[in-house]
Amino acid sequence: MQRIALLCLVLVVAALVAPAAQADSFSAKVTPIPREMRTAMTGVSWHKGCPVGFGSLRLITSTYHLPAGGTATGQLIVHRDVAPAVKRILKRLWELDYPIAHMDPIDKYGGDDTASIEADNTSAFNCRTATGSSNWSNHAYGYAIDLNPIENPWIENGKVFHKASKPYIDRTQQKSPLEILPGDKVVKAFAAEGWGWGGAWSGGTLDTQHFSITGR
Repeated sequence: MQRIALLCLVLVVAALVAPAAQADSFSAKVTPIPREMRTAMTGVSWHKGCPVGFGSLRLITSTYHLPAGGTATGQLIVHRDVAPAVKRILKRLWELDYPIAHMDPIDKYGGDDTASIEADNTSAFNCRTATGSSNWSNHAYGYAIDLNPIENPWIENGKVFHKASKPYIDRTQQKSPLEILPGDKVVKAFAAEGWGWGGAWSGGTLDTQHFSITGR
């Protein structure tokens, strides 16, 4: 009886420990956009006239590290051509212990880029024009990712558009583990897959949250 009781105790402990062990390992999968998600995206982040259809997009569901410790599972929508590279980048960021505040499709914020930024949300696909332009953004193709946008703001002539980003105008020293600086591990992780960083743009504008396959 004692042996049976001991065995039962071991099985119970193993069952309790198993989920925590899974949370400590990286996991990511790439799938077509589910039907219910297509419905939710239509008229929000995607609409008729967008440069890509749902068949060209992929959903990446991935684990990531949280700023306060622990892990979470989030989602990015990207072009199918870059999905394998993005999966590798996410794995590399996990290995580097680089934290992400939130990672949800922008539809959670009604397709509103400003609302997504205010929530410090990391996102990718959004069928919209580039900031200050009438041309399609790389986001409209699923070819770009905005990463931790509060700590990595759009900076124009030394100014930012979100109050919470003001401490991060100075890019000479890291003030948060979410902040991305020139030549750091995050920039290198994207560069290894051929992606360029908006924080390296010349001129009076920097988009330090922005990575894309074209560098723009």
